[in-house]
This record gives sequence, C-alpha cells and structure tokens, in this order.
Amino acid sequence: MTKNDNVISIASWKRRKFNQHIMDRLFDELGLDLNNEKVATIYEQFSDYGVIAA
Repeated sequence: MTKNDNVISIASWKRRKFNQHIMDRLFDELGLDLNNEKVATIYEQFSDYGVIAA
C-alpha cells in the first residue's frame, strides 16, 4: 500500500451514500440548488454525519 491509498470502511461508505441520497431528495423537494455555496457546504458537512472518523 502506498501513501496515497485511501482506506475506507464499507459501513462509512454506505452511511455517506445514504446521507447524500436523503439530502438529494430533501433538497430537491425544497427546491434548493446544490450549486449554491451555502447549500453545498451543508451538503458536505452532513454527508459525513455518523461515519467512522479517519
């Protein structure tokens, strides 16, 4: 393994994808644009909610 290899737990990957799926649906229903800087920041912060820390 090299220094640039990333190790991620499957549980964390699944949690991140689930969080993003829920936010995609929620933001779509609310009419929020992911291109908006404030919305994009919140999206990134909450994508990692509940994942195992690196």
